[in-house]
Amino acid sequence: MNRNRIMLVIGIALLLAVLASVGAYKFLSGQSRVAEQARLQTVGIVVAQIDIPIGSSINPNQVAVSPWPKESYPKDAIADPKVVAGRVALRDFTRGEPVVESKLVPLNKSTGLLSLKIPSGMRGFSVKVNEVVGVGGFIVPDSRVDVIVTTSSSQSSQEKISKIVLEDIRVLAVGQVIEQKENKPVTVNTVTLALTPEDAEKLALAGNDGIIQLVMRNFTDNAVVLTGGANKGRLLSSFRNAPLVSEATPAKGTRPRRVSRKVSSPASAPPVKRSYSVEVIKGNKRTDEKVD
Repeated sequence: MNRNRIMLVIGIALLLAVLASVGAYKFLSGQSRVAEQARLQTVGIVVAQIDIPIGSSINPNQVAVSPWPKESYPKDAIADPKVVAGRVALRDFTRGEPVVESKLVPLNKSTGLLSLKIPSGMRGFSVKVNEVVGVGGFIVPDSRVDVIVTTSSSQSSQEKISKIVLEDIRVLAVGQVIEQKENKPVTVNTVTLALTPEDAEKLALAGNDGIIQLVMRNFTDNAVVLTGGANKGRLLSSFRNAPLVSEATPAKGTRPRRVSRKVSSPASAPPVKRSYSVEVIKGNKRTDEKVD
């Protein structure tokens, strides 16, 4: 009796073991098929391992091949890291972003960093500046400035006028160039601005016809302010209601200032003696007597 029970328990255990083995096999087979299907639905693509800034040369340590979903595979993606080694980034790459051909400088072209920063449809215009024009050296790349020109008035060559001609202009770069002055090399500071072709023409005329100054503005302030310009008449207009007053006739409503003057008498002048006349009446007689 006991032997039959033992055989029954052993049989049930063997059956459960077989069922567990079959289930595990099916599960692992299913997982393998899913992994194989997932592998077949992804392709290798070159991505950035770290942030790559614009204008920098890409080295092999900055990129790696990573699986990428086939349905969202970029059409100009690169699969071989050797293709991007030594190429110059035309745009910024963030970590994990695919390195695509359209964001790299073409192989048959060479360009500098500054030209990469010029927005499409705009021009880079460099102007010479000093400490005054360059706002005391506080202008840095990506600052926003206005451009003021001081030139002769259209009505009279003797009259000067200052006017804001360009507003909310982005600074691309700040640098130095070497020029020859009196047969000696001189360092000149320059500021490169991002301008539309029309604004570049205005600035070229302003630079040849007058004096250019840059005015720094808040980075978030992009409002356009229309001004009429300033000349000497407008500059001094606040004094027109206060005419000049001579010293003899003080202005109405103002209290004249008292000035004490010390008059010195001659040292040799003798003192002045004064005498008084007194009328004396005695009886019916009247006489005048002098008293000192």
